[in-house]
Amino acid sequence: MDVKEIQELIKFVAKSGVSEVDIESKDFKISIKTPPYRRGGQPEVQIVQAVPAQPAPQTVVAAQPVAQPAAAEAAPAAAKEAASAAENGNYEEVKSPMIGTFYRSPSPEKPPFVGVGDEVKKGDVICIIEAMKLFNEIEAEVSGKIVKVLVDDSTPVEYDQPLFLIEPH
Repeated sequence: MDVKEIQELIKFVAKSGVSEVDIESKDFKISIKTPPYRRGGQPEVQIVQAVPAQPAPQTVVAAQPVAQPAAAEAAPAAAKEAASAAENGNYEEVKSPMIGTFYRSPSPEKPPFVGVGDEVKKGDVICIIEAMKLFNEIEAEVSGKIVKVLVDDSTPVEYDQPLFLIEPH
């Protein structure tokens, strides 16, 4: 199932008033749920692909448009800062798996997923990256303590750009 088919399915669910749709094949599983308070609005979408090339499943949620500040120049500075910090300590970098907009929390009114000093386990959601109007949950690749957040909230990120430094346990 490609992105265009998923978008058409989301539009259909939003217009039909159906509260939940689940589709599963041998390559993927997609679940679309519209919370009661959002009926008639954009439904939430969860896609889990069982493709070996992907390290972890990603959750995708239909998004409202968000203004993106032009801060692409910050990416090289953050990468240099992360590289020097990683060399000085035993830190693991969490890097962006895609180009998009970095968000620390699930929505503007909710608290961030993680902050400096927080303990995370492998697989914990630590941020969201919006790409093509879809929100992708990014998970911690190691267990440890968040040492540094390298990207400001609601800023553009590049592929392979360091996002967090984690001190592994």
